[in-house]
Amino acid sequence: MRRIPLPRPEIRSGDSSDDYEDPDQVFPKPQAVNLAEDPDQIYSKLQSVNMADRDVFLPVPVWGKGRYNSLCSDDELLDDDNEPISSHRSSWQDYGLSTLQGSVYLPVRGRVLAPPPRDGPSPETCPVLKIGWLDKNPTQGSLYYQRRWVKLDVDYLRYFDNDKEVYSKRIIPTAAITGVTNVGEQKFEVVTANRTFLFKAESDSERNEWVAVLQNFTRGRQEGSREMTSLVPPSFLTPGSPLTPEQQGYLELRGLRSKLYTVVSGDKVFLYKNMEDYRLGIGITSIDMNVGNVKVTDRRSFDLTTPYRIFSFLADSEQHKEQWVEAMRDAIGEALSNSEVANQIWAEPSNGCCADCGAAKPEWAAINLCVVVCKRCAGEHRGLGPSISKVRSLKMDRKVWTEELIQVFLLLGNERLNRFWAANIPPSEALSPTSCSEDRRRFISSKYRQGKYRKYHPLYGNQRELNNALCINVQCSDVLETLCLVFCGADVNCSTGQTDCPSPLSLALAHNQKLQAQFLSHNLNTELPRSEVTGDMEPRHYSPQHPVTHNGFLFKTASMVRPITERKAREEFSRRWCMLNDGNFSYYESDKTSTPNGALKSTEIVCLSVNTPERHGYDHTFELYSDSERLYLFGTDDQDSHKEWVKSITKMFIPSNAEALLRLSFERIGRLKYKDGLNLQSPRVGWFALVGSSLHAYLEDSEEEEEIHLRKLQELSIQQENEVLVLVERGRTLYIEGERKLDFQGWCVGIQKAAGSAGDSLSQQQLTEADIPVIVDRCIDYITQCGLTSEGIYRKSGVNSRVAALCEAFRRDARNVRLKEEEHQVDDVSNTLKRFFRESGEGLFTIQAASAWLSTPVIPEESKKISQYQLLLSRLPRVNKATLRALVNHLYCVQRFAELNQMNLHNLAIVFGPTLFQTDGKDYTAGRVVEELIEHYTDVFEVDEQQLKRQLDEITVIIKVREKLNLNSSVPASGSAGDFICTVYLEEKKETAEQHVKIPGSMTAAELTCEILDRRKIQVREKDYWSCWEVSQKEETERPLHHLERVLPILHSLGTDSHLLVKKNLAMEAILVYLASKVDVSKHGMVKFREERSILGLGLNTGSFHDRYFILNTVSLRMYKEVRSNRSEREWQVKNLRVYLGIKKKLRPPTCWGLTVIYKSEKQEKPEKQQWYLCCDTQTEMREWFSTFLTVQYDGNVWPVDAVQTRVTRALPVDTRHGNVALIPLRGSENEMRNSVAAFTADPLGLFRDV
Repeated sequence: MRRIPLPRPEIRSGDSSDDYEDPDQVFPKPQAVNLAEDPDQIYSKLQSVNMADRDVFLPVPVWGKGRYNSLCSDDELLDDDNEPISSHRSSWQDYGLSTLQGSVYLPVRGRVLAPPPRDGPSPETCPVLKIGWLDKNPTQGSLYYQRRWVKLDVDYLRYFDNDKEVYSKRIIPTAAITGVTNVGEQKFEVVTANRTFLFKAESDSERNEWVAVLQNFTRGRQEGSREMTSLVPPSFLTPGSPLTPEQQGYLELRGLRSKLYTVVSGDKVFLYKNMEDYRLGIGITSIDMNVGNVKVTDRRSFDLTTPYRIFSFLADSEQHKEQWVEAMRDAIGEALSNSEVANQIWAEPSNGCCADCGAAKPEWAAINLCVVVCKRCAGEHRGLGPSISKVRSLKMDRKVWTEELIQVFLLLGNERLNRFWAANIPPSEALSPTSCSEDRRRFISSKYRQGKYRKYHPLYGNQRELNNALCINVQCSDVLETLCLVFCGADVNCSTGQTDCPSPLSLALAHNQKLQAQFLSHNLNTELPRSEVTGDMEPRHYSPQHPVTHNGFLFKTASMVRPITERKAREEFSRRWCMLNDGNFSYYESDKTSTPNGALKSTEIVCLSVNTPERHGYDHTFELYSDSERLYLFGTDDQDSHKEWVKSITKMFIPSNAEALLRLSFERIGRLKYKDGLNLQSPRVGWFALVGSSLHAYLEDSEEEEEIHLRKLQELSIQQENEVLVLVERGRTLYIEGERKLDFQGWCVGIQKAAGSAGDSLSQQQLTEADIPVIVDRCIDYITQCGLTSEGIYRKSGVNSRVAALCEAFRRDARNVRLKEEEHQVDDVSNTLKRFFRESGEGLFTIQAASAWLSTPVIPEESKKISQYQLLLSRLPRVNKATLRALVNHLYCVQRFAELNQMNLHNLAIVFGPTLFQTDGKDYTAGRVVEELIEHYTDVFEVDEQQLKRQLDEITVIIKVREKLNLNSSVPASGSAGDFICTVYLEEKKETAEQHVKIPGSMTAAELTCEILDRRKIQVREKDYWSCWEVSQKEETERPLHHLERVLPILHSLGTDSHLLVKKNLAMEAILVYLASKVDVSKHGMVKFREERSILGLGLNTGSFHDRYFILNTVSLRMYKEVRSNRSEREWQVKNLRVYLGIKKKLRPPTCWGLTVIYKSEKQEKPEKQQWYLCCDTQTEMREWFSTFLTVQYDGNVWPVDAVQTRVTRALPVDTRHGNVALIPLRGSENEMRNSVAAFTADPLGLFRDV
């Protein structure tokens, strides 16, 4: 008994193949094999593969230094041929095992299958142009050439270890060869874009033959010679093919120490060293799957077995292994299948898409239902059972596909069939190619088992009539009508009443209706849909989309992944033949080209945007946005062609229930996700069209089109973090979500622009719900509240720079302008209103009607004059009419208080006449019109006098309250803009502890504290640190106000769930002790951090606490991910921070010692507010951080030197203007405010009896 060692290659995995080494250099530990043992025992030891042929015996060589793997490149580390040529003679080649052990590791056995002869059947199907032996240049450091068997065909230049090898060591695409040159000494070079391959022939003549063949072939290919390329079989898929691979990625090949980039494409598997080689097309070998078989061997490994090799692959995970196995088995099916039937069935265009989900190129069919479906849907059809759906393959079940059955599928087609099967599918239930298995199972069961979406036949429910109609119809050629009758209840096996043709099938055959007979024969035992129709026999109908076809030339730029911000010149466009057909938008090099440069399916288009004329080099352009985040720009100079293309493309991808949007002259149309007040849990799909300043929408479950007037929105904001656009209108909030960032940016920009002011005319302004420009409404409201008693109102000029700035703010975004008494002067606001009317485009009375208004005052009879004014008023545009009514109402109220503001009817007419009519004011005609409109206000505008009286009473109350409070102030009324009433609590919030205090604009927290303590006659002892606190019940936080902090701004910022409280600061003494012992003003340390993140602005918080390292100094607060981090994650200016004690319990902080921090930026254009939380491990740590914040923000002045125990004398400055709406309490609801006003009217000093 003789034992010999056999090789066991090492199996190593790596993340890339840059370190790929030749397995020839891996010398594993030999394993002894007893040749006398049973072959099955040897097989068990070596884990070999069972070969079918046990009659061919090959000698087993003695182990020496040799090759057992040659899937390695000569010019790469993969193929290390540094050993002398003589070493090859002692390798496996000497024993005739090169074919078995040449390309990849194959476990050795005593019995193996011999390879076929070289001239026998082979996976190589391409014609060979040149073949022979050549010497390959040695690798770096080697002195010996390597002899290789080289083949040239129309696709590749390949070389092998020997002339018996089936799988190559290297494949070089002939399309990649850029040059072939002689270099002397029987050598020649094959040059590609990135590599040069050197070969050596045995003689100059042989070298010249190779060079001539290569040069002629490559030159012919470069010149576009079709004579040579026509020899390429269409089934041979190369890596350079535009067909997308079914599976690609790295796999570990047993016997190699690094992974190979593997590609499954069509009916072949390609092996590459890495992804870069795959992109270049230069590979190792290709495996034809028509001779392959895939077998799972372990949790992550599987074998690809061919008659020539066994490829043992190892995947990264079990899931990846399943994907690879499925892809390779599909490739085997592709290789073994016959596409003849599939191509015939697909000749009907609608059969080119799955009848259920719309997936392209479906390869399965339900022969009794007559629908063509994709592989995934076919699996769910099988689940229904053969009594409902008989599933067959278009490519493999060749016997079932008779000529008559093929004609039935061509006659009906998926589109016609879905008019029956899918007549009533709600859009929310429709499938897409990406739908999950559960959705497919539910949909297909509803469609075919229950017949939920079918179109009911008029005879449905009348069995006798259905059977009679079936017997009549099978005698003609209308197969679709027969199908409708059968699946609405007609009995296929019913009696015809004829002895010679007892059944519908025999009746069809008797009348030579072969297609009818073919359909009936497959439905003799079909289980019909079970669903019943209750009530109306005609359910709600969703009509299918009409087929859209269009073609012509357009000009196109390269597709982009970013929004187009710059102008595209004409030179950047390329002329393309574009075609719209069968739900696809394709563009070609020319109208004579058959292969498109690119295509977009209707399901891939999510948005179409129409650009303004002349925005780009071509006058009329439009943009298409795909769901793969790409933007396509098309243009033309023909306006009619542009309109037709936009209409056709939009009609292609807009669903039928939203087709009403097509009638609009939209600037942007497409699909978006949204949430509204009725459903905030999950987003739904809606179709939107932006038209001018309106957003038209077809929302899910909505039967009618909705219109949102963007300029009337109460709020418009964008949450960039969540990509949510918030539209707030009266009684409703709509949240539009960005499913794809690219088109969502375009929607945001477009909607914001549409919601803003678009010009100078009144109708182009942002409007209130009553159609009044926001600027007019805000100015009138402010002056009514704060300026009716201002002497010379509307006559005095404001500061021009402030007026201009205010006009610009309103013009930019009037919705976000808030007029505040402490920030804006009455005269500035009044001049802003006048300037707006003077500069409005067509004027308040319009240019066309201005002369008629100016001629009305000459009418002598007052009743006729009023009638004329009413007539002219009715003819004004809607916005102008509403604005004129609001303005005249305001001026009427102003002149009613002329004894205070000195602006009587005549004075107002002098000011507003030239302003509203935009005249020079040289005559009083314009003033007369304004004066008469104010004088006859109740008659011209038909005003309810009771309502007008209530309005004047409210204004009177406001004026009286302001006067009373100003009289009680220590300064003259002219020096104050009015004080505010506020409720402050002592020690705890309860009725017995509340105090009503008048808060001047200059009052500090220390003064308010003393005021409360004095009222209650509380004696302040030593080390009693009484403070005024801001308390928020909602946030569960509190903050001691700094003793110099003004109270009035705090009152303005308080919410309805916040209040002021005066109590002792029990921690102040410890704070002062800590600060006195502190050497450095800064502080640093690890703190648990959480940021407030709001979902759709609803206050639904997300996130958790994370450890972060903070550094606080006199300028900023910086946050780092860890102590060793060099760059801060966030940084805030200390002066913009407001720190509160406490954290909401619902956030589940890890400890109870926390701080709530609010950051407010000082940007006027776009103020920013952030809220986040710091959680400390101990109370002492929390107190130290809070103390440091105080001393940094107030320059060490944390507590007054003289303390607050002594009475602070309040001295009001000259200008104490502060507040928002004078003399109306800040706390409470609108009803409570009105009750307060009524109380002031009855007894103005009632609230101050305790003072």
